Amino acid sequence: MKWSFEIVLIIILSFMYYLNQPVRTQKVVFIPSGSINQIITQLRERNYNVSKLDSLLLRLIGSPQSGWIDMGDNYSSRGDFLYKLTTAKAALQKVTLIPGETTYMFLNELSQKLLLDREKLESEYLRQTNQLEGALVPNTYKMPIGITERELIRILLYNSHNQMKDLSLKLFGTYNEKKWFHFVAIASVIQKESANIEEMPLVSSVIYNRIKKGMKLQMDGTLNYGEYSHIKITPKRIREDDSIYNTYKNRGVPEIPVCNVSFDAIRAAVFPANTDYLYFMKSKSGGHDFSCNYSTHLSNIKHVTK
Repeated sequence: MKWSFEIVLIIILSFMYYLNQPVRTQKVVFIPSGSINQIITQLRERNYNVSKLDSLLLRLIGSPQSGWIDMGDNYSSRGDFLYKLTTAKAALQKVTLIPGETTYMFLNELSQKLLLDREKLESEYLRQTNQLEGALVPNTYKMPIGITERELIRILLYNSHNQMKDLSLKLFGTYNEKKWFHFVAIASVIQKESANIEEMPLVSSVIYNRIKKGMKLQMDGTLNYGEYSHIKITPKRIREDDSIYNTYKNRGVPEIPVCNVSFDAIRAAVFPANTDYLYFMKSKSGGHDFSCNYSTHLSNIKHVTK
């Protein structure tokens, strides 16, 4: 079939018109790994204005990179958009959530390191999850500079949920959110009170043993919640704090986790050591001395305060 000059010209002009159409994007876009067709499909599912024709064009331009792509602006021509998918990369910033840190403090760090609005971060967190604390998995995350508050929280919660679900399936054979966060709450107390991973099952046993005997936990670490994460607990604070986290006033483990926890702490919550311990006291070595009776506990206290 022989095309006339006019038909060829129309095709070329139509092609140029298509490539110059604006495409609205985030300033940084996450490109999943996979085939060109899979990438275009996923972008379309995330409401990007792309089509099968873009799949064909990318076969001519080159394969898209996986990871975070710096688009530079919220609008690009389609041609520029497709080209950036194959060449651009976003600058990444490391942010670390340490085990035992509260979400309140972590949002502060995210705001400072990624130059984001602190109030928007908290608003997005509360909008995207019904777990007030403990919904994030401690880790070092590499996040692109320029990411929005909404996308950042979405990524953190999505990754954390998948990791939690995988561990739950290994431990219980199923994932039940209510059951899972019951253990996260126990693990958060273990996380705050333990000096190291090795003694986590021992701290866990003290928690279960005290609850079994109807004793209050009376653990300072539960008062290191939210903005008080690194505040030293004093007798005055214990007397005046009326929150659910005050285990000197309230029985049992706080219903809401105190902090974000490691998987070691969760395993300890699920599998406590088999002991009769009811007390523990920080020793001069930095660990804890565990005891079954109050007289020994008092002796341990005197030994440290000498």
